[in-house]
Amino acid sequence: MTAHEKLKPFPRFETDEEAEKFVAEADLSEYHFSQFKPMQFEFERKSEQVNLRMSAGLLTKIKQRAEARGIPYQRFIREILERAV
Repeated sequence: MTAHEKLKPFPRFETDEEAEKFVAEADLSEYHFSQFKPMQFEFERKSEQVNLRMSAGLLTKIKQRAEARGIPYQRFIREILERAV
């Protein structure tokens, strides 16, 4: 058995309070974080709105890629635009 196999899977929490309590009390060295994905946070307020027309096929592909990343498709579009500029 490898060291990774001896580690516990990280539990899921319903509220921030549950997560905070767990982190404050648990020995995190007993858990593996392999299912975690990198996350980007958006702190800047969204003050402007843009309307954009595109083909149904392109929008479907965008939504599929966003779903695979586990984020809303509009956030995915913003990330693409931010990387481009």
